[in-house]
Amino acid sequence: MMMLEEEQISFRSASLMFDGVEDYSHQIAEMIGLRNESNFIQAGVRTILDIGCGYGSFGAHLFSKQLLTMCIANYEASGSQVQLTLERGLPAMIGSFTSKQLPYPSLSFDMLHCARCGVDWDKKDGIHLIEVDRVLRPGGYFVWTSPLTNAQGSLRNKENQKRWNFVLNFAENLCWNMLSQQDETVVWKKTSKRNCYVSRKPGSGPSVCSKDNDVVPYYRSLQACIGGTKSRRWIPIEERATWPSRAKLSSNELAIYGLHSEDFAEDTQNWNSAVRNYWSLLSPLIFSDHPKRPGDEDPSPPFNMVRNVLDMNAHFGGFNSALLEAGKSVWVMNVVPTSGPNYLPLILDRGFVGVLHDW
Repeated sequence: MMMLEEEQISFRSASLMFDGVEDYSHQIAEMIGLRNESNFIQAGVRTILDIGCGYGSFGAHLFSKQLLTMCIANYEASGSQVQLTLERGLPAMIGSFTSKQLPYPSLSFDMLHCARCGVDWDKKDGIHLIEVDRVLRPGGYFVWTSPLTNAQGSLRNKENQKRWNFVLNFAENLCWNMLSQQDETVVWKKTSKRNCYVSRKPGSGPSVCSKDNDVVPYYRSLQACIGGTKSRRWIPIEERATWPSRAKLSSNELAIYGLHSEDFAEDTQNWNSAVRNYWSLLSPLIFSDHPKRPGDEDPSPPFNMVRNVLDMNAHFGGFNSALLEAGKSVWVMNVVPTSGPNYLPLILDRGFVGVLHDW
């Protein structure tokens, strides 16, 4: 529910977990082996996909830790989780696991989070878990919080125990390692080694896709095979540069996309200049009711009226990068048109969020 407190809207949930989001995030970090959620970045985590995100409180808390959480949820005619999350100034879009792949390339996110998200992971022969594996980077984490996962197995009836055993065995056959289980939360870590899939016993778990299409699926049907294993983008999160260095791709990483360092540097320089010009023009309009002059340090909310930006033709994500370089506390939805080159994998590898779209 939403409550008005001193002219601001606060969000409250019937679940203690969501109201205690700071403690909950801290718990997840400890389950991974970290001191607290501020250390997620050191562990290689920058981008998180939050499935069925509620009010977006998990992502809102992590945003202050320089973590970028994309909320996806089903369309709801009576009031959308996505709309609420966007109103809070956080990344969100409508998405569903029902029958289609998510509109992201393989190996896109460092962590996937599902807290009572309404997905039955044991149904349809585990095909939804295969989709999680597809979009999860090597070494990435899957966090699932549900009454079904309660560590006190005695609380489960026979049916729920059967469902839990299916997910447990299926995750193992996906080459996921269960790091920890506390209360209703379980954390798995995806393998960083491709050879894990070929070392499995014959007939155990889904097969590896024979043709590994690394481009954005753009709402293709769900696949029953493990994708991403043949991709040149198979780089474990612990081997990637940590944020914010990740935004500056190395020459070897650029070569994956057929780009040269000189082209990338020129694009970066052009956008840095463009943002300076944009801001000098926008500042008098954005901050017209604030005593600070353009060029001064940006005022804090509510006077700082720019929280998010939609880049309708993101290219390399240079506009996003330049805004962050200029110290602007915004996030950018990087849209890659289907009519041009597909640089969405590159944008996601830089630690940004985006989507492919047919305008």
